[in-house]
Amino acid sequence: MTLALESPAVAAQRRSTGALPLRYALRELRGGLRGFYVFIACIALGVTAIAGVGSVAASLSDGLAHEGRTLLGGDVSFVLFQREAKPAELAFLRSRGQVSAAATLRAMARANDGRLALVEMKAVDGAYPMLGELTLNPRLPVSELLAKRDGAFGAAADPILLARLDLKIGDRVTIGEATFEIRSAVEAEPDKLAGGIGFGPRFLISDEALQATALVQPGSLVRWNYRVKLPDDAASDRAASALIDDARTALPEAGWEVRSRSNASPQLERTISRFSQFLSLVGLAALLVGGVGVANAVKSHIDRRVEVIAAFKALGATSGDVFRIYLTQVVVLACVGAAIGMIAGGALPFIIVGLFGKLLPLPITPALHAGELSLSLVYGLLTALAFGLWPLGRVHDVPVAALFREAVIAEWHRPRWRYLALMAGVIGLLVAIVIGLAFDKRVAAVFVASSVMVFALLRGIAAGLMALARRLPRTRITMLRLAIANIHRVGALTPSVVLSLGLGLAVLVTITQIDGNLRRQFLAALPERAPSFYFIDIPAGDAEHFRAFLAQSVPQSTVEDVPMLRGRIVAARGVKAEDLKPSTDAEWVLQSDRGLTYTDEIPKGSKIVEGEWWGADYAGPPLVSIEKKIADGLKLKLGDEIVVNVLGRDISARIGNMRTIDWQGLGINFVLVFSPGAFKGAPHTHIATLTEARPDAAGDAKIIRQVADHFPMVTSVRVREVMETVGSVITNLTLAIRGASAVTLISAILVLGGALAAGHRHRVYDAVILKTLGATRLRLLGAYALEYLMIGFATAVFGVIAGSLAAWLIVTRLMTLSFTWQAGSATVVVVAALLVTVGLGLAGTLLALNQKPASVLRNL
Repeated sequence: MTLALESPAVAAQRRSTGALPLRYALRELRGGLRGFYVFIACIALGVTAIAGVGSVAASLSDGLAHEGRTLLGGDVSFVLFQREAKPAELAFLRSRGQVSAAATLRAMARANDGRLALVEMKAVDGAYPMLGELTLNPRLPVSELLAKRDGAFGAAADPILLARLDLKIGDRVTIGEATFEIRSAVEAEPDKLAGGIGFGPRFLISDEALQATALVQPGSLVRWNYRVKLPDDAASDRAASALIDDARTALPEAGWEVRSRSNASPQLERTISRFSQFLSLVGLAALLVGGVGVANAVKSHIDRRVEVIAAFKALGATSGDVFRIYLTQVVVLACVGAAIGMIAGGALPFIIVGLFGKLLPLPITPALHAGELSLSLVYGLLTALAFGLWPLGRVHDVPVAALFREAVIAEWHRPRWRYLALMAGVIGLLVAIVIGLAFDKRVAAVFVASSVMVFALLRGIAAGLMALARRLPRTRITMLRLAIANIHRVGALTPSVVLSLGLGLAVLVTITQIDGNLRRQFLAALPERAPSFYFIDIPAGDAEHFRAFLAQSVPQSTVEDVPMLRGRIVAARGVKAEDLKPSTDAEWVLQSDRGLTYTDEIPKGSKIVEGEWWGADYAGPPLVSIEKKIADGLKLKLGDEIVVNVLGRDISARIGNMRTIDWQGLGINFVLVFSPGAFKGAPHTHIATLTEARPDAAGDAKIIRQVADHFPMVTSVRVREVMETVGSVITNLTLAIRGASAVTLISAILVLGGALAAGHRHRVYDAVILKTLGATRLRLLGAYALEYLMIGFATAVFGVIAGSLAAWLIVTRLMTLSFTWQAGSATVVVVAALLVTVGLGLAGTLLALNQKPASVLRNL
């Protein structure tokens, strides 16, 4: 080893400028990155995940903002439920710009052969689309597409509907009392994303045709959307905001749901933010797993450089100088790994658009987002420091005597308090950034707390495993005795293997358990007594007749029906809805119109937890029953007033009681239930459920046909089809989650391999000594295999328990679904963990066994 030294004066000058640590750190790295490949790979993987998720989400947000006007169909959208805009309201909107109206509702389409299908019907006027392009196959002008000809109105249908009913262009279908000729297939709608998820294929018609169906009755569940396109010379975000303010001032009781071009699809943006946060946390978990690899790599590097450190000190370097040199090395290497991750993550939006741009339903505007990339860099550097400072603190106490006796520093000890304080500061900063920048701070805080708990448990399991191995009685089986001794000896691999594998397995088990439960819930088994059908838009005058019809047609079934209206919460406890500060769990109830009902009986699936239910003969001022979690999220208590806007009229009611609701039963239930008389005189419809004793596909088709024949205004929604639609969305989301969790698993395997590689020198030494004393290769392989098998099994058991517990909490508490432990996936994880641990361990062992004893013994 050769060291280029300087005079004390020059060294002091360089120290004062901070150049000395960087100079010597880079000089040591000239020999290559041996021992740091896992370090760099772990940081790069974690940063790639975080930078990639952040860049894609930011590019998607940019795309939504850039295309917001087109997605919305105008500059401002005013939505009403169950009623059309009044003449005065229309006149106000038309005075501010060009207006296009569209109505959406669900209906049943009947083919000539009698087959039926649920459709999402959209009726548009002659101005549609004001922005963007409606893509049809074959291409037709909208006026020609939707015109009435030969006794039939024109329509465009989703290709899914054509396949479902075996239709082709030119065929006719009946909806309500109107006949439609399908003249084209809808391939893309410019404003589709703003409408949310539909439970049926699109069926596009004219507003004139909608009236001809006779489906629009007082109280029908129709969503009327009035888009206003401002003049081109005044189409700005400021002008859109001014229009919204003016509309609320001029028409305070209209009950609009208002969106502007800057938030064309707020629910989609919230979903993107939440999902991006979740994937970012998974990426951060990968980075934390990689942090174990960082600690292993730094520890191994310090072990190899003990003589160099001792030489530095012998020639006048202080402990602080040496610490700064190796700290600089860690920062430089972390920057290298983070730079690789930033490049890969920043390129991800461009790669996605390049490969799948034409297939993506969402507008992505690929760009380099400095904020997201910088954040990923910060995460990478802080993680490297958080895990690297502990082993780095060891260099302070390396004595000069290490030049002559390596054994004097063989004992691993706790760093000095100054380094522990520095490490605590770095960890605190990392936690503050993770929680402070999170979309949902509660979820981020839970993630941080869980990570700390898991690391503490893993350290405890490693220590417990070593203590147990130390106290086991001495066995006569040589291989087993050697394996047990290797688990607890000084410098054992047990802590590194448990830490590196445990967190990765816990994350993997969590993902697989959540995935399995979501698939079971949405794709496999419905709740035991879940309804088979929902029937909506039942005219109030036909409700009793419809109930009797179902009871006669399906005698072995249960029928439930309730009145239904749509209303929007506009104020609570004297505070306007937009000024309320709801919890994350409750904010959704303020974001759109909600289903409302009134009754004199406690709804099925509800349980009163506060207050008392009004009696059957109650005739006083309006009272309302509210779901308990929502009430808590809105900071409401018994006696508080809630104001809802129903059909353009504000109605006040005081909270009479609070309920918990069993949403998993999929029965009819509402967040807000009012006392009888609260909506006296308001037009409304009924909603009903049918629960069959023995549901089957043929019987379901018969029910749909009979209802359509006798009640053409009623829409039948088959619950299983809706659940399958939701399940397909869930499946797509879990695919993304699996991809992100795969990064965590790869990091765990890399760290495990790095930990085993770091212990390779000790393995070579042990193998040579044991072979010299007469041990055979087979016996040594057996001993090492038993060692890795025991460590791997203990770690896998922890991973299964911790991951299953985390999945149970997420599924039952956050998703409010039932949880069933997936034994199959857990078993697969345990087996895979054992194969990986034993496989990687034996691969390194074979290399150690291939070393010639003479060359090793010569250097002892």
